[in-house]
Amino acid sequence: MKKFILVLSIFFSAHAFSQEVKIIKADDLQELMLSAENSLTVFNFWATWCAPCIKELPHFEEINQKENVKVYLVSLDFQNQLERVKKFVTNKSLQSEVLFLDEKNPEEYMMKVSGEWTGAIPATLFVTDLGRTYFYESAFSKADLEKTVNKHLN
Repeated sequence: MKKFILVLSIFFSAHAFSQEVKIIKADDLQELMLSAENSLTVFNFWATWCAPCIKELPHFEEINQKENVKVYLVSLDFQNQLERVKKFVTNKSLQSEVLFLDEKNPEEYMMKVSGEWTGAIPATLFVTDLGRTYFYESAFSKADLEKTVNKHLN
């Protein structure tokens, strides 16, 4: 009986702390970008099948811990891969808010994010509390991300 209770408590503790993946549309994303309330809001566009994206995720997790910084990890995985994304988020114990962009056509969201976006990922949009936006279509090293965050916080 003790083993059963222990197994149940482990299951429910892990489940209670697992990150929820929120499904959004392009309009919802645009609303989030326009209503950024932190000194710096960061939207990182990634996918589970993108090796450079996965490599930089821990760096975004780290900056999400900074005061006045909010990170959204926006998954661009294919629509039929939602369960894969949920498992990935749980396995990696991601703490940043994870959004699953439910759009079939990239043009539906790319222009809303940045006119500079060619569609490549990883890509990141920084939004300041003054509404200024800065778009980067490349992967970040830990040092480069910290430098960029500090630049846009000041």
